[in-house]
Amino acid sequence: MDKSKKIKIILGLIYLIVLSLFLYFLFSKFNLEDFSSLQIIQKNVDNLNSLKSNNFILLSLAFFLFTVLWVFLLGFGTPVALIGGFIFEKWIGTLLITFSLTVGSLCLYCIGKYFFYDLLKDKLLNKFHKLEKVFDDKQFTVMVIFRFVGIVPFFVANLLPVIFNIKLKDYFFGTFIGIMPAIFIMSSLGSGINKAIYQFETFPSLYTLIMLPEIYFPILGFLLIVIISFFLKKKFK
Repeated sequence: MDKSKKIKIILGLIYLIVLSLFLYFLFSKFNLEDFSSLQIIQKNVDNLNSLKSNNFILLSLAFFLFTVLWVFLLGFGTPVALIGGFIFEKWIGTLLITFSLTVGSLCLYCIGKYFFYDLLKDKLLNKFHKLEKVFDDKQFTVMVIFRFVGIVPFFVANLLPVIFNIKLKDYFFGTFIGIMPAIFIMSSLGSGINKAIYQFETFPSLYTLIMLPEIYFPILGFLLIVIISFFLKKKFK
């Protein structure tokens, strides 16, 4: 069995363990009745907001550690951004989520660089060799654009710079600045969902939900980022 297959098996087992623990916690604390009516959901959100008010630092630390682990296990950024915005609202949520994802990405980058450089180079360089010269010119600027545009999935974007030997400070700050606009949009959407829950007595239709300013403004912002990313991809090929 080659090295890459062993890594996939190990990561798969870790995913199963983490997912099993999460599902156990979820179903031990909640049941289907907790989601059977909007009033019960509102009550659970009230409990979550109360927990945040009384244990903000502890909850923030738990979210930070979870996010770092999530990124380390090759998770995507969008679910974390929505959850973080739902819990911490858009402004604090954006900063906490962006910092957590950046730290997790940096940890994964360091692991990839010092332990799996040859493997990653063998798997990725042929496909992305055109980026090698681009990264050599201005690492920080290109890193910001690379992160903003999102030309590859999040976990690939975390590891791809390994083969270009990006400096740690350029990787960290380039990632932090580059992903922040998208994180702000997703965090705002999560925060909007939190606020929208209290505006209805029964479950609203999808159309009614989308028509709320707290929901459609982030969606429009997301579409704007997609359009800008498209033109940046065309410009920088």
